[in-house]
Amino acid sequence: MRRHLIAAAALFVMTACGGGTPAEEAIDTPAGESITVDVETIAEGLTAPTAFAAPDDGTGRLFIGEQTGAVKVIEDGVVRADPLLDVSSELVELAAQYDERGLLGLALHPDFAENGRFYIYYSAPLAAGAPADFDHTTVLAEYSAPDGQTADPGSANVLMTFDQPYANHNGGQLAFGPDGMLYLGLGDGGSAGDPLNNGQNAKTPLGTILRLDVDGDSLIPADNPFGTEVYAYGLRNPYRFSFDEELGLLAGDVGQNEYEEVNIIEAGGNYGWAIREATHCYSPEEDCPATAESGDPLLPPVIEYDHDLGLSVIGGYVYRGEAIPALQGRYVFGDWSRSFLPPQGHVFAAVPGGEDGLWGFDPLIFTGTGSGQPGRYYVTGFGMDTAGELYILADSNVGPTGTGGAVLKIVPAG
Repeated sequence: MRRHLIAAAALFVMTACGGGTPAEEAIDTPAGESITVDVETIAEGLTAPTAFAAPDDGTGRLFIGEQTGAVKVIEDGVVRADPLLDVSSELVELAAQYDERGLLGLALHPDFAENGRFYIYYSAPLAAGAPADFDHTTVLAEYSAPDGQTADPGSANVLMTFDQPYANHNGGQLAFGPDGMLYLGLGDGGSAGDPLNNGQNAKTPLGTILRLDVDGDSLIPADNPFGTEVYAYGLRNPYRFSFDEELGLLAGDVGQNEYEEVNIIEAGGNYGWAIREATHCYSPEEDCPATAESGDPLLPPVIEYDHDLGLSVIGGYVYRGEAIPALQGRYVFGDWSRSFLPPQGHVFAAVPGGEDGLWGFDPLIFTGTGSGQPGRYYVTGFGMDTAGELYILADSNVGPTGTGGAVLKIVPAG
């Protein structure tokens, strides 16, 4: 029997986004100093924005992936009528009330300005030959926009597909590393508690971050740690990650019932799921080992917080821009919402380093009172432009419907 989304929103968020009812007072790990900023609304009227890319071609354009399948273009402050690409007809049917499937990832080739190549990751109907009781198949595909303006649908080149047993925990982040390789985050396959034990199985792509060579003769780089596409494993749902010139690969991994976490990802690393949830045993009645059955050590996160603060961590970026000097070197990340309804997104700034390996962090203080404030939205992603300035992807709707999505730019206060 094919598995569907859980109809009750409260029950779904317990199994898919984390669960529980947040307390009235948030608990965080203070870094000792909150930074005051503001936001500028760059675009509105979007449908469930999930992905962000900024071409390094001097145009100042921004590409925004919508969960429903279009890659919109923001040019000169206006959302262009014709998208870069629209794959809505390729998607599995989405549930308007809440869904974790759809167009989830977007990355531009490092030479996009010259070759027009880019990559998307999306949820398609269940492929022929997949297990009959699985939910859908996710697809990594390359497209080409030779003029940098509009992609040719006929240029689609499917690089990989992944049969997904459940509708949730699809990951989705795509990003090129400084090594020129394409990285893709995949969730553990879904449901709750990793029933198929994908997280602790480095031989399956589910519950991992993949590292791919899209320019080589083989997709698998010769120096990958397991001889496969897998770069690191033991992850539950690495929905958003980024690279930093000093700190490396930083990945937010959405938690289960109690804790959210951010990890620095190392080649071959095992990040503990479903033995651990952040630094805590996932099953409290069991002794929590320091190593996996494979003998690999279980690597701890650099950030963790409990569900008094928020339900689903949204990985962000280390700020390296120039507009807000006080943010320099801080890791800006967020949480989807403090509650399922109404939207109560959060944005934080963490200071790398600290006692016991955990970084302190504080909420960013937004001075404005207008409708563009992040706390009025669900935070669905972050982006960085070619100048190193940061953006928030936000949506006023809990599901992939309507036109309540926006792109907000973090700017100096006042």
